[in-house]
Amino acid sequence: MANPTVERFMQTLQHTEQSGDVESLVNLFAEDAELSNLVLTEPLRGLAGARQFWSDYLGAFGQIRSHFERAIAADNAAVLEWVSEGKLHSGEPIRYRGVSILEIEGDRVRRFRSYYDSAAFSLK
Repeated sequence: MANPTVERFMQTLQHTEQSGDVESLVNLFAEDAELSNLVLTEPLRGLAGARQFWSDYLGAFGQIRSHFERAIAADNAAVLEWVSEGKLHSGEPIRYRGVSILEIEGDRVRRFRSYYDSAAFSLK
C-alpha cells in the first residue's frame, strides 16, 4: 500500500469494530471532514460528524468485522473494496459488500463516501 494514511484507516477501522472505541478512528479525520453513505441525505461534517457517523455505524450491529479485498490508492485518494460480516442486534447474521472512497489531505481523511449493498439490510 503506497499511502500510509489509507493503511492506517483500514487497520483502525478493524480495531474500532472489535473494540467499539470510535475515537481512534475519528482522530484520522480532518477537522472539516465530510462523511456520507447511502442512508444520509446530507454529509456529516467535522470531527463531531465523524464521531456520529462511526458511532451510528457500530450501533447498527451487535458485532461487525470488515475484510478489505482490494485497495487502490494514490497520493491523495483511495478506493477500498470490502466485505463486512457480523450480526445484527437480533442475532441475525449479516454479510454485505461495498466500496469506500477516501480523499486525503496530508495525513488526514478529508472526505469519506461509502456505497454498499443496502438490500442486505432490507431482507432482515
